Amino acid sequence: MSAKRTAKSSRSKASSPVRSQGRANLSRLRRLTDAQIARTSPDELRNLPDDFWRDAVPVIPATKVPISLRVDADVLEFFRESGPRYQSRMNAVLRSYMERASKLLTSRGKRRGIA
Repeated sequence: MSAKRTAKSSRSKASSPVRSQGRANLSRLRRLTDAQIARTSPDELRNLPDDFWRDAVPVIPATKVPISLRVDADVLEFFRESGPRYQSRMNAVLRSYMERASKLLTSRGKRRGIA
């Protein structure tokens, strides 16, 4: 088997003093004032119009299915160089292709794959 395996830590997650990445400290966030939140906002989010989120629709992310996928080395390197979450970006590219291909197939009334 050529896949790399990572060793699992013997410590339990509950005893780990470091929070896992991506988990919010909700009690701390609830204590923040609007002014504190505004000071920490990225520049591109600071001056949004009041109605910016009015028509927003929450989307529950689809469950991911783990697979083994073989890609060309340069393709993998391209996505890895873009930083963390490169697999999510690869998924976004595939989703974009899928949605575009589905529209083309529907408009043509065909069910063949698109190369």
